[in-house]
Amino acid sequence: MNGFPFWDMLLRLLVASLCGGIIGIERGRKNRPAGFRTYMLVCMGAALTMVLGTYLSNMIDNVWMLEGVTTDVARFGAQVINGIGFLGAGTIIVTGRQQVKGMTTAAGLWASACMGLAIGAGFYVAAVIACLLIILTIVVFSKLEALILARSRNINICVEYERVDDITQIVATIREHDVRIFDVELSKAKGLERPYPSAIFSLQLPKKKPHTIVMTSIAKIKTVRSIEEL
Repeated sequence: MNGFPFWDMLLRLLVASLCGGIIGIERGRKNRPAGFRTYMLVCMGAALTMVLGTYLSNMIDNVWMLEGVTTDVARFGAQVINGIGFLGAGTIIVTGRQQVKGMTTAAGLWASACMGLAIGAGFYVAAVIACLLIILTIVVFSKLEALILARSRNINICVEYERVDDITQIVATIREHDVRIFDVELSKAKGLERPYPSAIFSLQLPKKKPHTIVMTSIAKIKTVRSIEEL
């Protein structure tokens, strides 16, 4: 391997595949666009890029003996960070209700690529710490985030109803709970894709008023077809 040990190279790629796969398993369980194999490939590819940079630097300095020729190992890593954007963009979608999804998956891919670069450079301690922190953020902090959002006073809800006139009754029901309406965005029915008109409400709830109470009251209206918190 011309000064680059085979087993060292193999270890770096295997560790990168393992760490990326561990993170990807959690994403795969939630049916995210990027799952087990995607994370594994991204992390391993980033590690391979760093190994390649180290290998070329060693070849230029010790084997090819090219005077005046230099290579910056970090340059390869910078291209990985830039290039991972197309994968991240592919996991982010904006739903018909103007709800953005996939941001966590995209951020996880980017962090996984950075972790792969650290592994490829042989910085195992930082890579393992990063792997643990990424898993902690995705798995544990997601539950903490859900708890915080459940207690938030500001919420957005999307309500589908049968007729345009139903919006009056929906607004009246919301105000019965002393809920403040910041904004209302109305959407018309669009054939089979969206057979009913809908409205997105930006609300501020009174203190200690559970989200479920307001949403249940709206759901009890006979002409309401569906309700969802965004």
